[in-house]
Amino acid sequence: MKNIRNIALVGSSGAGKTSLAEQMLFNSKATTRVGKVDDGNTVMDFSAEEIEKGMSMTLGVANFNWKNTKVNILDTPGYVDFSGEQIAAATAVENLLFVVNAAAGFEVGLEQSIELLEDKKLAKAIIVNRMDNEGADFNKALELIKENTSMVPVPVFLPIGSEHKFTGVVDIIKGKAFIDGKVADIPADMADLVEESRMVLMESVAESDDDLLEKYFEAGELTDEELSKGIKSAIIAGTVIPAFACSATQNIAVDAILNAIVEYLPSPADMNELAIIEGDEEKTVVVSEDGNLIAFIFKSFSDPNVGDIAYVRVFSGTIHSGLDVFVPEKDSKDRIGNINTVIGKNRKDISDLKAGDIGGLVKIKVARGFDSIVKAGTEVKFPKPELPSSVYWQAIKAENQSDEDKIGSSLNKLLEEDPTISISMNAETNENVISGIGEQQIGLIKKKLKSRYKIECNLKTPSVPYRETIRGSADVSYKHKKQSGGKGQYGEVYFRVKPKPRGEGFEFINSVVGGTIPSKFIPAIEKGLNEILVEGIISGNPIVDLSVEVYYGSYHDVDSSEMAFKIATWQCLKKAFEVAKPILLEPVYEAKIIIPDEYMGDVMGDVSTRRGKILGMEQKGNKQILNAQMPLAELFNYYPALKSLTQGRGKFTQKFSHYEKVPDEVAAKVIAEANKKDE
Repeated sequence: MKNIRNIALVGSSGAGKTSLAEQMLFNSKATTRVGKVDDGNTVMDFSAEEIEKGMSMTLGVANFNWKNTKVNILDTPGYVDFSGEQIAAATAVENLLFVVNAAAGFEVGLEQSIELLEDKKLAKAIIVNRMDNEGADFNKALELIKENTSMVPVPVFLPIGSEHKFTGVVDIIKGKAFIDGKVADIPADMADLVEESRMVLMESVAESDDDLLEKYFEAGELTDEELSKGIKSAIIAGTVIPAFACSATQNIAVDAILNAIVEYLPSPADMNELAIIEGDEEKTVVVSEDGNLIAFIFKSFSDPNVGDIAYVRVFSGTIHSGLDVFVPEKDSKDRIGNINTVIGKNRKDISDLKAGDIGGLVKIKVARGFDSIVKAGTEVKFPKPELPSSVYWQAIKAENQSDEDKIGSSLNKLLEEDPTISISMNAETNENVISGIGEQQIGLIKKKLKSRYKIECNLKTPSVPYRETIRGSADVSYKHKKQSGGKGQYGEVYFRVKPKPRGEGFEFINSVVGGTIPSKFIPAIEKGLNEILVEGIISGNPIVDLSVEVYYGSYHDVDSSEMAFKIATWQCLKKAFEVAKPILLEPVYEAKIIIPDEYMGDVMGDVSTRRGKILGMEQKGNKQILNAQMPLAELFNYYPALKSLTQGRGKFTQKFSHYEKVPDEVAAKVIAEANKKDE
């Protein structure tokens, strides 16, 4: 466990995470060439969709050896739609490395990554990449992080030059420069800056340890050894967030960063306390190589060409082929098949995987993403990671009827890969609705269905589950009488129809006396009402909050039947709706919209145009939280609009609130559309 480092590269799309991983793999001789994102030949981005788009869309896994240490590296997408991959990676590592574009300012993707992950109890570091780019500014990149987040990065590397003059870095702890991959003396014009930065780092490290702080006050400084040892403790405690500089594409200071990962960042042995749930109780356990097996599948991947694989992190004990295990989330046994080490899509069989390590399980039957794997007979599992709530919905349907049977199982496989996506069947609208974090994410599902399973599908905005009810009352009757030779049909009903308070549902009252309608036909009347309540009258949507009292009627000894009274019931209720002021109701949701201050006016104006109501606002850090209510019809496509209004920096969560009346002009359109469909 001491000789392993688990790191996840997180941050904005375009910051160079995949390029950095590519260069690390090459420098460590895990690969024989350096792939490029633009050429579509990198180790981590191997899916057809990623190659086409030129960006990471799924979590990439690889490993290499550096200075007798195994480094497991997880490369995550930076685009917000795929933020579930960053959450998955954070469950498997001790170290989150936020990769920052030195020339791009404080990017939206970086802001969202930090907001998503800054509360995780993991070691964190900043890598300011692309130092060779025009406009690169190491200090400005760190200052913007300090200004906009609660993170306070402390430089451990200082860049030597910038833009086309970026040639290397100074490691403040070692007091050495690394230029063109070689150890060199610190440039004379940087001596004062290095000394000043060393004192800042020394102070930050000393503050995380009482003994070091005492030594620092007595001696006025720490030795190189104390600083080197102390920084690891400070990083583990979260009191120091080290900052490094490099250019991945020019291979400047990548080796120095690899050295820093091994020397300064914690191993699984350094962070060996694990939060688990045993029974219903949350507790912390100390994990070890000889402890009971506790492992976690942080990502499932299913591809007809590459095969099924479950990426697993072993926290305690050892997994080996043929081992019988228990999956508590599924309450089921499972058996470990082949075990692989993974470098992108390339795999190599190994016999076992020990505590602290990451690998792949092939053809495991039960366990999937976010499932625990534990020793058979134990009731231990991981707390379920908190995932972003859905903010984008699309109804999905196979283009060809012949694919309708296949689409369900294919979608389930794809959904296992990304737990932030869910699918549900809306029984009212008869649509399969797929929901997630954004358009790119849902669009990727459509592409994967085609590329992997040869299923063409259509996406569209889902239908709104409206409701019908009435505002007024009605006292109506209807006689159903039909003679067509042979036995006829006869049934007559008198109804008093009234609205009920919102949310109280349907009430049926039988007030018939004197046998004007025989009791054997009353259930048929109630059944007829229940059937038309489901189908609706004015728009084809269910009827709610209604009281129907049957109080009189007539029948025929021969021609009356259950069906005759059902038909009379349907027609009578339709007649009631003509006079009882029918209305449409729509679902209204509470939305919590989180935006930077400068967009408040635009967002409030937009909410109003979407028939939303502002309930209030509150300040949280440098963001405003706008509490509003918005109709679901407007919420379906709100996410792309909010992104556009806030340059990608706005986000929202939502939950159902209540049903309320649809404005007349909107209702008229909905009813006209429904009638057109009926025709």
